[in-house]
Amino acid sequence: MECVGDVPENSVPSPGRDQVNDYDGFAEAYSAENENSLVNAYYERPAMLALAGDVAGRRILDAGCGSGPLSAALRDRGAVVTGMDVSAGMLALARRRLGDDVALHLADLSDRLPFADGAFDDVVASLVLHYLEDWGPALAELRRVLSPGGRLIASVEHPFVAYTFTDPRPDYFATTSYTFDWTLNGRTAPMRFWRKPLHAMTDAFTTAGFRLAALSEPQPDPAARELFPDGFHDLATRTCFLFFVLEVPPSATGSDD
Repeated sequence: MECVGDVPENSVPSPGRDQVNDYDGFAEAYSAENENSLVNAYYERPAMLALAGDVAGRRILDAGCGSGPLSAALRDRGAVVTGMDVSAGMLALARRRLGDDVALHLADLSDRLPFADGAFDDVVASLVLHYLEDWGPALAELRRVLSPGGRLIASVEHPFVAYTFTDPRPDYFATTSYTFDWTLNGRTAPMRFWRKPLHAMTDAFTTAGFRLAALSEPQPDPAARELFPDGFHDLATRTCFLFFVLEVPPSATGSDD
């Protein structure tokens, strides 16, 4: 099983979004694949929830919520969840799933977000940042809407995967894009991701005012062993995604103004 080309959790725009990363065009097929897949349902989402820990009563922004599976899980654990996504099609599916329990916003992570400074205790960004060439503006906005002591919990494609499973092998120290095709329910969808070396990721976080609290390379949920025997072994022995917990220093004001 390869992580490159597997279905990521959520959607954020990239340059030329009318031609690539068009989640509106395959929202139903994407959501169905995402729901119970090994990589998403038994690896990425459980890892995000484990890193989030006890979220009861916490105000959480799901940045790039897609059709809402992570938002639903956080809500069911007692969080006060707000979702945002750039895809109207994905938000329609999220509304169907979540009802009126979760406020949903059509918003672009590259723009100023429609939330007040310090509005959230946590932000979860589940497989979204690797859609962006420049993380700076998005991280600055996520930092702004977090309260002092708040957390950004983020997952991205692992640099090892992004740089080694490509032929010809790219320059590891360069930020470069690559494209590939997903085939979902018989339809091919062109996608574009951006790969960054690990130091560029951590530099972007610290430049935005975050402090690295945890770096995780988790194992899949053991329950997947019997459901996906071949894929489980591959996922348990190879890198796939990289997970970060970033903190806003408690003395921070929640705004860079």
